[in-house]
Amino acid sequence: MTDATDGPDERTRVDDRFHVFDTTLRDGAQREGINLTVADKLTIARHLDDFGVGFIEGGWPGANPRDTEFFQRAREEIDFRHAQLVAFGATRKAGVRAEDDPQVAALLDSGAPVITLVAKSHDRHVELALRTTLDENLAMVRDTVAYLCGHGRRVFVDCEHFFDGHRANPDYALEVVRTAYEAGADVVVLCDTNGGMLPAQVGATVREVIEATGARLGIHAQDDTGCAVANTLAAVDAGATHVQCTANGYGERVGNANLFPVVAALELKYDRRVLPHGALAEMTRISHAIAEVVNLTPSTHQPYVGVSAFAHKAGLHASAIKVDPDLYQHIDPERVGNTMRMLVSDMAGRASIELKGKELGVDLGGDRELVGRVVGRVKERELAGYTYEAADASFELLLREEAEGRARRYYRIESWRAIAEDRPDGTHANEATVKLWAKGERIVATAEGNGPVDALDRALRVALERIYPQLAALKLTDYKVRILEGGRGTGSITRVLVSTSDESGEWSTVGVAENVIAASWQALDDAYAYGLRRAGVEPRE
Repeated sequence: MTDATDGPDERTRVDDRFHVFDTTLRDGAQREGINLTVADKLTIARHLDDFGVGFIEGGWPGANPRDTEFFQRAREEIDFRHAQLVAFGATRKAGVRAEDDPQVAALLDSGAPVITLVAKSHDRHVELALRTTLDENLAMVRDTVAYLCGHGRRVFVDCEHFFDGHRANPDYALEVVRTAYEAGADVVVLCDTNGGMLPAQVGATVREVIEATGARLGIHAQDDTGCAVANTLAAVDAGATHVQCTANGYGERVGNANLFPVVAALELKYDRRVLPHGALAEMTRISHAIAEVVNLTPSTHQPYVGVSAFAHKAGLHASAIKVDPDLYQHIDPERVGNTMRMLVSDMAGRASIELKGKELGVDLGGDRELVGRVVGRVKERELAGYTYEAADASFELLLREEAEGRARRYYRIESWRAIAEDRPDGTHANEATVKLWAKGERIVATAEGNGPVDALDRALRVALERIYPQLAALKLTDYKVRILEGGRGTGSITRVLVSTSDESGEWSTVGVAENVIAASWQALDDAYAYGLRRAGVEPRE
């Protein structure tokens, strides 16, 4: 058997009287669409340790080669500064001694200093799933906990289906908790495995279990009623001192209690220190970094860390925020590493425009006439189908055009065309030609692409990269098309949003026309103009 690895330096660990326990690498990985490699798991573990959670559940060693390899590599490759690594497994099998059970041995061989055991606490699950007696199940819990504690491991016990089991047979569910705690479990975790509980029910049950058993309790909440975060906090209110969560709420079915709003609530609303000093300000970065690793787009509307979490659109809100941001924000977004954003739309008023201008570095100087012109143009163009809340770059070009009294363009288009050709042999060809003037020179360029828009993009680059080499750093990263006024069939208005990036960031532009290619051209034209301006290039045309 392998000895337990050393935990983090005691000086960097937060108060052990309250635990933040992350199970992204095990329970979170059960989300549909998430398939983590060992390298992915190591990367996420580093992010979580940087964030400062107390415990990182790495998986089930012995259950599959990937998790076994993860624990081996984590011991060798990660110097945990804040977290302790946790191995997950089950109690011994019925009729087998703990010391003779191979999967119990695998938990010790993982080298993890902490072990979480899943135990049945619902009588029907014991009899139907484990196919054993209620007394044998209690012996399985008692023997396995005592055996692992005897080998120097800290043991947490997850009481699976506890709330449903407590409702069906409260005496037995309580006896499982009592047995685990008396055998040496440091924490007994009440699991809402089916995710069907509500906050008041969770709070009442946790209070009853504490009173009946005296055990130190934790909470593991699934989100099937949309209440996992609320249920977790209700358990804390009732006396639980251990919360199990996953990054961004990843997990089976609809997910688990989301680590980030739980931690933010504990730190900012409960005034309970559960992270190392300064770690909360890294929360948005950590959330997005983990989303990148699992290859899921970060939720824009996630509390605290979503890009829309502190975004304001209504003119009434903007007027108040201009006086005091706290009037429409429950916290300063910088406390969680996020930022306030002003959205510009046909709902915008003067205050929205002034605040957005300030955000973009354009000082409108209290010029009411200028602000009025911008408001008027925004409302007129949004009526035509444009949207600026999703296209900050196009709005900034409009704003600067009004503020500077002219459009700063880098070339003058004479004409463009795009051709899509279907050939008799079943192949397709897409070709575009642009004719433009730049730096006093007439340029004609033709290019082929995967589609007509790609061909236009390539032709424009062929024409301009010699004069503006900065365009080589620009990459189109996303392309969205939406049909407006769908009742007009193929003659409907089309809106195109294009996302473009360079080495230091990303921006979005918008185009609207009856022709999808023409709408795409507008968005591309704005994308290049913004990219060149961003690069500090002065117009030559």
